Amino acid sequence: MRMAAVAAGNFIKKNMVFCIAVAAAAVTMFFVPVDAQYIEYFDFKILACIFCVLAVVNGLQHIHFFEIVSKKIIQRFKTVKMAILALIYITFIASMIIANDLALITFLPLGYYLLKNSDNLKWMAFTFIMQTIAANLGGMLTPFGNPQNLYLYGKFQIPDLEFISTMFLPFLYSIILITITCLVFVKGTPIQLVQESSEKLNGKKTALMMCLLVISILIVFHGIPYYIGLLAVIAVLLFADRKALLEVDYLLLLTFCAFFVFAGNMARIPQVRDFFGYLVQQNTFLSGIATCQVISNVPSALLLSNFVTEYRDLLYAVNIGGIGTLISSLASLITFREYVKHNPKKGLRYLGLFSAINFAFLGILIVLVLFAT
Repeated sequence: MRMAAVAAGNFIKKNMVFCIAVAAAAVTMFFVPVDAQYIEYFDFKILACIFCVLAVVNGLQHIHFFEIVSKKIIQRFKTVKMAILALIYITFIASMIIANDLALITFLPLGYYLLKNSDNLKWMAFTFIMQTIAANLGGMLTPFGNPQNLYLYGKFQIPDLEFISTMFLPFLYSIILITITCLVFVKGTPIQLVQESSEKLNGKKTALMMCLLVISILIVFHGIPYYIGLLAVIAVLLFADRKALLEVDYLLLLTFCAFFVFAGNMARIPQVRDFFGYLVQQNTFLSGIATCQVISNVPSALLLSNFVTEYRDLLYAVNIGGIGTLISSLASLITFREYVKHNPKKGLRYLGLFSAINFAFLGILIVLVLFAT
């Protein structure tokens, strides 16, 4: 009995966010009993994309892809400051193309190996946090940059150039803030390899994994149905790298599912819906940001869009509101899980630094949007 209690305690400590998500979902189920509408909560396309990219990234790690690429970056950029800034820019740009979740899954391992191979793991928490901020803010410029943009773009029939011009200033502010933060807080000390690279890329396996990554990304752009892409990735990896499937972070996927239930139920509780409806009528921008902190940005866009006729402030809110708490954008959970995997005893310290940096960014961006747009 005692051993079971100890094991349970260790599991909770190691998987705190998962346990909180399950508990939050369970509480809302008392208010909204399970029914047929529950199935609508789950974004199966997103879950399939995340599963596929997680599996492919595992496969790339098995052939030392990220380790080899990270060493090339170290040799290219001569200081810690420039190497970390380049990594964050890569994540920022990628989020504009493949969305924040997939950008983080793809480039967080690259960040880890870059720091490990240059003996700079002390910068890991800062780098991961800045990659997360870059991913969450990078996709705001275009309608397809993230799910909430795509939804509002369609609902309000926003013209393309109008969408881009609306989001240009917050996008520009974000780039400037990210750059200044890295330039100020990261030291410009020389960066060098701890040891020379002994691994060589397996050309055939690398090409295969890249093809599977392309399939995963095509799911995002509706290039292929998500279930066909999912089956294709699983089928190939069953023969090429079965271990990549076994090592997928299934608890992360279950955490997403729990938050889908929580957010979906919150939107169906009349008192909650009426409360947020009242708030958005008072100040769409600020109440939208506040809502993102509680139920994340995509459900906030779905919920609050029913109470507004003018899209501009809501569009600002659900993009900028993606930074802040760990659940303001579920992509942040990906970073937290990846960090704790490498530093299981430093989860709370990471959360503290994450909150400090995120809320500093959030506060500055709120002021800039309110008074300079």
